[in-house]
Amino acid sequence: MKGNVTYLDSSAIVKRYVKEVGGDYVRQLYLGAYAGEVRLAFSVWNVGEVLGVLDKARRRNMLDNHAYITARRRFLSETRRMAKLGILVLVPLSKNILVAAWKYIEEYHIYQADAVQLVSAKRVACKEFVTGDKELHEVALSEGLKSTYLG
Repeated sequence: MKGNVTYLDSSAIVKRYVKEVGGDYVRQLYLGAYAGEVRLAFSVWNVGEVLGVLDKARRRNMLDNHAYITARRRFLSETRRMAKLGILVLVPLSKNILVAAWKYIEEYHIYQADAVQLVSAKRVACKEFVTGDKELHEVALSEGLKSTYLG
């Protein structure tokens, strides 16, 4: 894939819509995408993960119902808008990606979801991999990705 692509894992995406450590960094990435400086990428798998994280936060009373609805709506509408504008690459979940992820599951003892993120990031030849997950950050570095940890 041509251009400067930054891959966001689910933990990084959530920081766009819920106030957390690292949120300012993610906001700058989104502004850079709108300015044409970078293309963002994440897997279609992330959409379900982000929705799950937001729902879990609501169920644990970390987000009230209004905040949950607002974050959910903003995430889905911004994802659609950015994809239409061509500044977001939504990596499809394919059999090939799932099979390639098995190597990382066995080698690094990580979850399928994290392995899918690594394979997807490599498929788009990202210049930067952004995550709030320390273990995934370490694996990404081991796999030769330039990884930024938002801890």
